[in-house]
Amino acid sequence: MTGSRKLISLCGAAGVALIALSGAALADGYEYEGKAMAAPEEGRKFTYSFGLAGTSEYVFRGITQTFEDPTIQGSIDIGYGIFYAGVWGSGLGEGFGANAEYDWYGGIKPSWDTHTFLGKIDFDFGVIYYTYPGASDAAAEFDYVEFKAGYSSSFWSFLIPGVTSGTTVYYSPDNFTETGPVWTIESTYAWEGHEIRGITPTISGVFGAVYGDLSEGYNVNGLGEDKYYYWNAGLGLGVGGLTFDFRYWDTDIGNIAPGGGFCANKSFCDERFVATVSVSVP
Repeated sequence: MTGSRKLISLCGAAGVALIALSGAALADGYEYEGKAMAAPEEGRKFTYSFGLAGTSEYVFRGITQTFEDPTIQGSIDIGYGIFYAGVWGSGLGEGFGANAEYDWYGGIKPSWDTHTFLGKIDFDFGVIYYTYPGASDAAAEFDYVEFKAGYSSSFWSFLIPGVTSGTTVYYSPDNFTETGPVWTIESTYAWEGHEIRGITPTISGVFGAVYGDLSEGYNVNGLGEDKYYYWNAGLGLGVGGLTFDFRYWDTDIGNIAPGGGFCANKSFCDERFVATVSVSVP
Protein backbone atom coordinates (compact mmCIF):
# COMPACT_ATOMS: atom_id res chain seq x y z
CA MET A 1 0.00 0.00 0.00
CA THR A 2 2.82 2.41 0.82
CA GLY A 3 4.38 1.89 -2.61
CA SER A 4 1.01 2.51 -4.30
CA ARG A 5 0.55 5.77 -2.40
CA LYS A 6 4.03 6.90 -3.55
CA LEU A 7 3.21 6.21 -7.20
CA ILE A 8 -0.12 8.01 -6.93
CA SER A 9 1.57 10.98 -5.24
CA LEU A 10 4.22 11.19 -7.95
CA CYS A 11 1.62 10.96 -10.74
CA GLY A 12 -0.34 13.75 -9.07
CA ALA A 13 2.76 15.93 -8.84
CA ALA A 14 3.52 15.31 -12.52
CA GLY A 15 -0.04 16.31 -13.43
CA VAL A 16 0.16 19.56 -11.50
CA ALA A 17 3.53 20.32 -13.10
CA LEU A 18 2.10 19.66 -16.57
CA ILE A 19 -0.80 22.04 -15.96
CA ALA A 20 1.56 24.72 -14.69
CA LEU A 21 3.84 24.25 -17.67
CA SER A 22 0.95 24.50 -20.12
CA GLY A 23 0.09 27.92 -18.72
CA ALA A 24 3.70 29.09 -18.73
CA ALA A 25 4.13 28.10 -22.35
CA LEU A 26 1.59 30.74 -23.40
CA ALA A 27 3.75 33.58 -22.07
CA ASP A 28 6.73 33.61 -24.39
CA GLY A 29 7.97 37.04 -23.31
CA TYR A 30 7.19 38.89 -26.56
CA GLU A 31 4.71 41.76 -26.28
CA TYR A 32 2.39 42.89 -29.07
CA GLU A 33 3.45 46.26 -30.56
CA GLY A 34 0.72 46.74 -33.15
CA LYS A 35 2.63 44.92 -35.86
CA ALA A 36 3.79 41.43 -36.65
CA MET A 37 6.71 40.54 -34.42
CA ALA A 38 9.79 39.02 -35.99
CA ALA A 39 10.52 35.44 -35.01
CA PRO A 40 13.10 35.25 -32.23
CA GLU A 41 16.62 34.30 -33.20
CA GLU A 42 17.30 30.60 -32.78
CA GLY A 43 19.92 31.36 -30.13
CA ARG A 44 17.37 33.35 -28.08
CA LYS A 45 14.42 31.02 -28.48
CA PHE A 46 12.35 30.05 -25.44
CA THR A 47 11.98 26.28 -25.12
CA TYR A 48 10.24 23.92 -22.75
CA SER A 49 9.71 20.21 -22.37
CA PHE A 50 8.33 17.74 -19.86
CA GLY A 51 8.91 14.06 -19.42
CA LEU A 52 7.44 11.11 -17.58
CA ALA A 53 9.02 7.68 -17.11
CA GLY A 54 8.39 4.35 -15.49
CA THR A 55 11.45 2.33 -14.53
CA SER A 56 12.04 -1.10 -13.04
CA GLU A 57 14.61 0.43 -10.67
CA TYR A 58 16.14 3.83 -9.93
CA VAL A 59 19.95 3.52 -10.05
CA PHE A 60 22.16 6.53 -9.30
CA ARG A 61 25.84 6.22 -10.16
CA GLY A 62 25.68 2.45 -9.88
CA ILE A 63 23.80 2.26 -6.58
CA THR A 64 20.10 1.45 -6.30
CA GLN A 65 17.84 4.04 -4.73
CA THR A 66 14.69 1.90 -4.77
CA PHE A 67 16.19 -1.43 -3.60
CA GLU A 68 15.16 -3.33 -6.75
CA ASP A 69 11.61 -1.92 -6.78
CA PRO A 70 10.04 0.02 -9.69
CA THR A 71 9.11 3.69 -9.52
CA ILE A 72 7.82 6.66 -11.53
CA GLN A 73 9.95 9.65 -12.51
CA GLY A 74 9.18 13.00 -14.11
CA SER A 75 10.86 16.19 -15.27
CA ILE A 76 10.19 19.73 -16.44
CA ASP A 77 12.77 21.76 -18.37
CA ILE A 78 12.83 25.31 -19.70
CA GLY A 79 15.47 27.17 -21.67
CA TYR A 80 16.24 30.51 -23.25
CA GLY A 81 19.29 30.81 -25.43
CA ILE A 82 22.17 29.14 -23.62
CA PHE A 83 20.37 29.27 -20.25
CA TYR A 84 18.42 26.32 -18.87
CA ALA A 85 16.63 25.29 -15.68
CA GLY A 86 14.47 22.41 -14.56
CA VAL A 87 13.37 19.94 -11.93
CA TRP A 88 13.48 16.14 -11.93
CA GLY A 89 11.73 13.87 -9.45
CA SER A 90 11.66 10.19 -8.55
CA GLY A 91 10.18 7.86 -5.99
CA LEU A 92 12.55 6.13 -3.54
CA GLY A 93 12.63 2.70 -1.94
CA GLU A 94 11.35 1.57 1.44
CA GLY A 95 14.01 2.15 4.07
CA PHE A 96 15.72 4.98 2.20
CA GLY A 97 14.59 7.52 4.78
CA ALA A 98 12.57 9.65 2.36
CA ASN A 99 9.62 9.03 0.05
CA ALA A 100 10.86 11.01 -2.95
CA GLU A 101 13.81 12.88 -4.42
CA TYR A 102 13.52 16.20 -6.26
CA ASP A 103 16.53 17.62 -8.07
CA TRP A 104 16.53 21.31 -9.01
CA TYR A 105 19.07 22.44 -11.58
CA GLY A 106 20.12 25.31 -13.78
CA GLY A 107 23.05 26.52 -15.83
CA ILE A 108 24.33 27.50 -19.24
CA LYS A 109 25.13 25.45 -22.34
CA PRO A 110 27.37 27.47 -24.67
CA SER A 111 28.73 25.99 -27.90
CA TRP A 112 31.96 26.50 -29.79
CA ASP A 113 32.21 25.75 -33.49
CA THR A 114 35.89 25.06 -34.05
CA HIS A 115 35.51 25.14 -37.87
CA THR A 116 37.95 22.23 -37.92
CA PHE A 117 37.69 18.45 -38.01
CA LEU A 118 36.79 18.67 -34.30
CA GLY A 119 33.41 20.10 -35.28
CA LYS A 120 31.18 21.76 -32.67
CA ILE A 121 31.79 21.34 -28.96
CA ASP A 122 28.89 21.82 -26.53
CA PHE A 123 29.68 22.84 -22.95
CA ASP A 124 27.56 22.56 -19.81
CA PHE A 125 28.19 24.58 -16.64
CA GLY A 126 25.56 24.24 -13.94
CA VAL A 127 24.47 23.51 -10.39
CA ILE A 128 22.18 20.79 -9.01
CA TYR A 129 20.34 20.89 -5.69
CA TYR A 130 19.31 17.40 -4.52
CA THR A 131 16.37 17.51 -2.10
CA TYR A 132 14.50 14.83 -0.13
CA PRO A 133 11.23 16.26 1.27
CA GLY A 134 10.15 14.79 4.58
CA ALA A 135 13.41 12.87 5.03
CA SER A 136 14.32 11.31 8.36
CA ASP A 137 17.66 13.11 8.43
CA ALA A 138 17.88 14.69 11.87
CA ALA A 139 21.27 13.02 12.41
CA ALA A 140 22.74 13.97 9.02
CA GLU A 141 21.24 16.22 6.34
CA PHE A 142 20.20 14.45 3.12
CA ASP A 143 19.93 17.58 0.93
CA TYR A 144 23.11 18.71 -0.82
CA VAL A 145 24.42 20.85 -3.67
CA GLU A 146 26.58 19.77 -6.59
CA PHE A 147 28.36 21.85 -9.25
CA LYS A 148 29.16 20.52 -12.69
CA ALA A 149 31.26 21.37 -15.75
CA GLY A 150 31.38 19.26 -18.88
CA TYR A 151 31.47 19.02 -22.64
CA SER A 152 30.16 16.82 -25.45
CA SER A 153 31.07 16.60 -29.12
CA SER A 154 30.68 14.47 -32.22
CA PHE A 155 34.44 14.35 -32.85
CA TRP A 156 34.51 10.58 -33.35
CA SER A 157 31.75 10.76 -35.96
CA PHE A 158 34.42 11.16 -38.66
CA LEU A 159 35.20 7.50 -37.96
CA ILE A 160 31.72 6.28 -37.01
CA PRO A 161 28.86 8.55 -38.12
CA GLY A 162 26.32 9.20 -35.37
CA VAL A 163 28.75 8.88 -32.45
CA THR A 164 28.89 11.50 -29.69
CA SER A 165 30.96 11.52 -26.51
CA GLY A 166 31.62 13.75 -23.55
CA THR A 167 32.91 14.08 -20.02
CA THR A 168 31.46 15.91 -17.01
CA VAL A 169 33.05 16.70 -13.66
CA TYR A 170 30.79 17.06 -10.60
CA TYR A 171 31.80 18.52 -7.24
CA SER A 172 29.82 18.57 -4.01
CA PRO A 173 31.31 20.56 -1.11
CA ASP A 174 29.32 18.50 1.40
CA ASN A 175 27.73 15.38 -0.01
CA PHE A 176 24.67 13.29 0.96
CA THR A 177 24.37 12.81 4.76
CA GLU A 178 27.10 15.40 5.33
CA THR A 179 29.94 13.15 4.19
CA GLY A 180 32.22 15.96 3.06
CA PRO A 181 33.50 16.94 -0.38
CA VAL A 182 33.00 14.46 -3.23
CA TRP A 183 34.25 14.56 -6.82
CA THR A 184 32.64 12.58 -9.64
CA ILE A 185 34.05 12.25 -13.15
CA GLU A 186 31.69 10.73 -15.72
CA SER A 187 32.27 9.99 -19.40
CA THR A 188 29.50 9.08 -21.83
CA TYR A 189 29.43 7.59 -25.31
CA ALA A 190 26.45 7.17 -27.61
CA TRP A 191 25.75 6.04 -31.15
CA GLU A 192 22.43 6.85 -32.82
CA GLY A 193 21.48 4.69 -35.75
CA HIS A 194 19.20 5.35 -38.69
CA GLU A 195 15.46 4.99 -38.30
CA ILE A 196 14.22 1.55 -39.31
CA ARG A 197 10.47 1.04 -39.70
CA GLY A 198 9.74 3.90 -37.34
CA ILE A 199 12.28 2.78 -34.72
CA THR A 200 15.48 4.73 -33.98
CA PRO A 201 18.10 2.70 -32.07
CA THR A 202 20.70 4.26 -29.75
CA ILE A 203 23.55 2.38 -28.09
CA SER A 204 25.14 4.21 -25.17
CA GLY A 205 27.40 3.70 -22.21
CA VAL A 206 28.75 5.51 -19.15
CA PHE A 207 31.89 5.12 -17.06
CA GLY A 208 32.25 7.10 -13.84
CA ALA A 209 34.59 7.46 -10.88
CA VAL A 210 33.59 8.85 -7.46
CA TYR A 211 36.20 10.19 -5.02
CA GLY A 212 35.36 11.12 -1.44
CA ASP A 213 37.33 11.83 1.74
CA LEU A 214 37.44 9.14 4.40
CA SER A 215 38.46 11.67 7.06
CA GLU A 216 35.22 13.57 6.35
CA GLY A 217 33.06 10.46 6.75
CA TYR A 218 32.77 9.31 3.13
CA ASN A 219 33.03 5.52 3.51
CA VAL A 220 31.82 3.44 0.57
CA ASN A 221 31.77 0.00 2.18
CA GLY A 222 32.55 0.49 5.86
CA LEU A 223 36.05 -0.88 5.26
CA GLY A 224 37.87 2.38 4.60
CA GLU A 225 37.24 2.75 0.86
CA ASP A 226 36.47 6.35 -0.13
CA LYS A 227 36.29 5.89 -3.91
CA TYR A 228 34.60 3.57 -6.39
CA TYR A 229 33.89 3.13 -10.10
CA TYR A 230 30.59 2.53 -11.88
CA TRP A 231 29.50 1.88 -15.45
CA ASN A 232 26.50 1.05 -17.58
CA ALA A 233 25.71 0.07 -21.16
CA GLY A 234 22.37 -0.14 -22.88
CA LEU A 235 20.12 0.03 -25.89
CA GLY A 236 17.47 2.70 -26.41
CA LEU A 237 14.65 2.38 -28.93
CA GLY A 238 12.82 5.54 -29.95
CA VAL A 239 9.31 4.87 -31.22
CA GLY A 240 7.35 8.03 -31.92
CA GLY A 241 7.29 9.99 -28.67
CA LEU A 242 8.28 6.97 -26.58
CA THR A 243 11.72 5.66 -25.67
CA PHE A 244 12.36 2.13 -24.41
CA ASP A 245 15.70 1.74 -22.64
CA PHE A 246 17.30 -1.55 -21.55
CA ARG A 247 20.44 -1.05 -19.44
CA TYR A 248 23.05 -3.04 -17.54
CA TRP A 249 24.63 -1.42 -14.43
CA ASP A 250 27.58 -2.45 -12.27
CA THR A 251 30.25 -1.12 -9.87
CA ASP A 252 33.60 -2.28 -8.54
CA ILE A 253 32.34 -2.20 -4.93
CA GLY A 254 33.30 -5.53 -3.42
CA ASN A 255 33.35 -6.60 0.23
CA ILE A 256 31.12 -4.62 2.56
CA ALA A 257 31.18 -4.60 6.35
CA PRO A 258 27.82 -5.55 7.94
CA GLY A 259 25.77 -2.36 8.00
CA GLY A 260 28.86 -0.38 7.02
CA GLY A 261 29.25 2.39 4.46
CA PHE A 262 26.59 4.13 2.43
CA CYS A 263 26.18 1.05 0.24
CA ALA A 264 25.13 -0.91 3.38
CA ASN A 265 24.61 -4.14 1.43
CA LYS A 266 26.41 -5.51 -1.63
CA SER A 267 23.09 -6.31 -3.29
CA PHE A 268 22.47 -2.55 -3.49
CA CYS A 269 25.70 -1.94 -5.43
CA ASP A 270 26.25 -4.99 -7.60
CA GLU A 271 25.26 -5.73 -11.19
CA ARG A 272 21.65 -5.23 -12.24
CA PHE A 273 19.45 -4.87 -15.30
CA VAL A 274 17.09 -1.90 -15.58
CA ALA A 275 14.24 -1.38 -18.06
CA THR A 276 12.69 2.06 -18.54
CA VAL A 277 9.96 3.49 -20.74
CA SER A 278 9.70 7.26 -21.06
CA VAL A 279 7.85 9.94 -22.98
CA SER A 280 8.99 13.51 -23.60
CA VAL A 281 7.05 16.42 -25.09
CA PRO A 282 7.77 18.17 -27.32
